[in-house]
Amino acid sequence: MPQPARRLTHLRESFIREMTRLAITHQAINLSQGFPDFDPPREVINAAHAALDAGAIHNGITWGSPALRQAIAAKMKRWYNLDFDPDQHITVTCGVTEAIADTLMSVVNPGDEVIIIEPFHEGYLPAVTFAGGTPRFVSLEPPAYALEPDKLRAAFNARTRAIILNSPHNPSGRVFTRARN
Repeated sequence: MPQPARRLTHLRESFIREMTRLAITHQAINLSQGFPDFDPPREVINAAHAALDAGAIHNGITWGSPALRQAIAAKMKRWYNLDFDPDQHITVTCGVTEAIADTLMSVVNPGDEVIIIEPFHEGYLPAVTFAGGTPRFVSLEPPAYALEPDKLRAAFNARTRAIILNSPHNPSGRVFTRARN
């Protein structure tokens, strides 16, 4: 039997998927994945029905529908006064994990380092690995989960190509601001 690619050797199955399988198997409440216990707003359901009735049943272009990209560009202009060409600068992905993987695959070369704030979402390490990067970890310490500037500064070097920083931080929930890192 063929062996998997070496880049996969230190990766494991998603904890979220594993916990979802266990919850299904044992008929338990699944707290590992976002399953809302309410329906979408009626307007969203009606819009989906209208789109299907109008023939919107085919795969769209891979970087997102033009109308959605134009709406995103307009919002970025309205909220942040930023100008983006929706045909050149905006890509819509099917989820944040895919967006992170796409981004890292676009900017990271083998041997480049990517700083990951830990604890971290389970999708970050595989994305860095698939891009050929080397992860560098900067830990947030409980209970405050504050980002220590000296620790972060020390993680950067000539090989640093990217940093994955999200706020609110997933999974700690920490909100980073200039006043409160």
